[in-house]
Amino acid sequence: MLIKRLEVTGIRNLRSASLNPLSSINVLYGENGAGKTSVLESIHLLSSARSFRSHKLKPLINSEMDSCVAFAEIDIPGAGYQPVGVERFKSPSTPGVIKIAGQSVKSAAALAENLPVQVISSDTFKLLEGSPSVRRQFLDWGVFHVEHQFHPVWKNTQRCLKQRNTLLRHGRIDDQQLAVWTDEFVGLARQLDSFRAQYFQQLVPVFEQTLARLLGLEGLSLGYYRGWDKETDLAEVLAANVIREKEQGHTTSGPHRADLKLRYQSASAADILSRGQQKLVVCALRVAQGYLLSQLTGRSCVYLVDDLPAELDKKHRQALCALLEELECQVFVTCVDHKDIDDCWSGEATISMFHVEHGVIKQQ
Repeated sequence: MLIKRLEVTGIRNLRSASLNPLSSINVLYGENGAGKTSVLESIHLLSSARSFRSHKLKPLINSEMDSCVAFAEIDIPGAGYQPVGVERFKSPSTPGVIKIAGQSVKSAAALAENLPVQVISSDTFKLLEGSPSVRRQFLDWGVFHVEHQFHPVWKNTQRCLKQRNTLLRHGRIDDQQLAVWTDEFVGLARQLDSFRAQYFQQLVPVFEQTLARLLGLEGLSLGYYRGWDKETDLAEVLAANVIREKEQGHTTSGPHRADLKLRYQSASAADILSRGQQKLVVCALRVAQGYLLSQLTGRSCVYLVDDLPAELDKKHRQALCALLEELECQVFVTCVDHKDIDDCWSGEATISMFHVEHGVIKQQ
């Protein structure tokens, strides 16, 4: 169990709330707008210093308060349960505060490293129908947690790409300087692609096995596109496209264009599958990452499942809950009526029930 205790102040309509003790499975139920999803947001805040619902900070903070705080006792590898807190402010000029085990840290990456979180919500459909950036973020989440060199390589790639694009936007380009940044970009891109490709190869069989547990769907394939032609070296691609890139003012090929391709019977899965099938596919992707994380590192992650019953019948709700239970991870689930999922868990499951009403949380 990664989180032992959770305290929330000023997140949306949760002026002050405490969830203690927590269990492996935690069910939050109540009417729409009661504050259930806000609890999930507070956990996500402890993992990334932001909400999963929006990148905008102001709506996250209670209208009558200047800041919001999420605090928890989190099981940190090698250190046991340690206090972790995040405070964010409405004023854009006031930097957020992140503390882990009493020490201030500057990077949200330290939060993600200590508290891996997977979200299954209405926005999860974007894995199928959203932009490539959503699928890149999904892929990079997995690589980040299993490959220690990924994050510095990714940061340096972004820095290099920014410099190269700045040169391309200039009316008159110093070709020698562009060549220097291009060479560095190509080297970093190869490393990044290698990390992603290796992780993807490990993910595919786990995804296929997981999907088979949720949905009998023959003909679904998951592919990886690295961001440039697989038969051509990136240096050659950039050299061939440099005139067009100068005209457009940005780098048109590279790892920043990487994508995952989900196809069903030779067509885009998002165009063919029903809404219920789509939800099961994206659930399988999220759960597969949890299984792979456990296999490769021995660690588990926290699952935030918003409105579990939505678009899933009883049979598929039970199948999804069985997978989450087998993962031996910590799960936070929201629903309107807890009776909709009472029979989804085994008799051995340890469950905490929380009723949420008008921003007030009561353990049942």
